[in-house]
Amino acid sequence: MTGALTYSEVGATQGRDLPRGYRRLVARARIGTGPRVYAAAVRAVRSFEMQRAAGLTVHADGPEAAVGVTMTLGLGVGRLRIQAPCRVVWVLDEPGRYAYGYGTLPGHPESGEEGFEVSLVGDEVWLEIRAFSRPGRWYTRLARPAAQLVQDWATGRYRDALIRLATRA
Repeated sequence: MTGALTYSEVGATQGRDLPRGYRRLVARARIGTGPRVYAAAVRAVRSFEMQRAAGLTVHADGPEAAVGVTMTLGLGVGRLRIQAPCRVVWVLDEPGRYAYGYGTLPGHPESGEEGFEVSLVGDEVWLEIRAFSRPGRWYTRLARPAAQLVQDWATGRYRDALIRLATRA
């Protein structure tokens, strides 16, 4: 997977002010409590296991999120599978906070960035997803409301998958 990112605001999901001109999404969910749940949540996010457990296929050129790692996320089956190529553009790893963001590459149905942050606040473990996107292909422009529903659906699936993965550890 090669090519330049399909948007110019690279790294914007690190901050709280997402760029204008895109659909902006911020979703926050409590995952559980305690250092063990936090460590399991970080492992699941870092290794792309959260996306896999949410029902996506993930083909990455590295085992975990690192700046420059490229991946293709897949949704659907057979000829109806939508492929979404992207590249990790930033990673933050500090005590009590792990996050990364990936941006869209040519061929992705959307144009923009999605960031995932797991934090330990007191004893509570939180997931925050920040994204900005706009249609990147003719079919997502044509079916914009459906594309937005898919993004909302995936966000909920990420949350539910991470709760399962982090609390069963």
